Amino acid sequence: MTARSLPRARLGLLSVFSFALFLVLPYSGRAADIGETVKLCVACHGEDGRPSEADMPVIWGQQFYYLYVQLKDYKAGRRQNEIMNSIVADLDREELKALAQHFSEQSWPANDFRATEADVASAESAANSGMCVQCHLGGYEGNSGVPRLAGQKLGYLERTMLEFRDRVRLNSQAKVSLFATYDAADIRAMAHYLAGF
Repeated sequence: MTARSLPRARLGLLSVFSFALFLVLPYSGRAADIGETVKLCVACHGEDGRPSEADMPVIWGQQFYYLYVQLKDYKAGRRQNEIMNSIVADLDREELKALAQHFSEQSWPANDFRATEADVASAESAANSGMCVQCHLGGYEGNSGVPRLAGQKLGYLERTMLEFRDRVRLNSQAKVSLFATYDAADIRAMAHYLAGF
């Protein structure tokens, strides 16, 4: 690299860094009117953050960037769900970010579910072999683009892991590869463990 190209290289790195920050930092603008869309969301995900359906995920208090990426994946068709695909179809980037920000700012709802000792022992062994805490952290609360799993709905956890294992959900190739190594009993135990964490 010559002395003349150094400032240009720094400018390029600065541009890349600025763009990356824009993508990962929480959305702070409120220009997007998402009120009607929020009403659609809580109809399934719960007005108090507790979904009524067993396999519907908790999104209140979920990680901002994870929510945003999932909404983008639904919009792009990388993740399939007839209801979600239709809800986000006409939303723009700012509206997707505003929705992710809105739900990430809510409090995660408490749940009373507890796993059995047998499920905990089996799940801890499976989680250790998959090194789950490396990304989801020790309390399974996630971080940025990595979702919180602790206290998530049991049915949703089990369905999601099975969908990764069975190559139904393909928007995370790392998870597809990981869950291909687990049998149904491991997945069931992990779902119980995480739901009661």
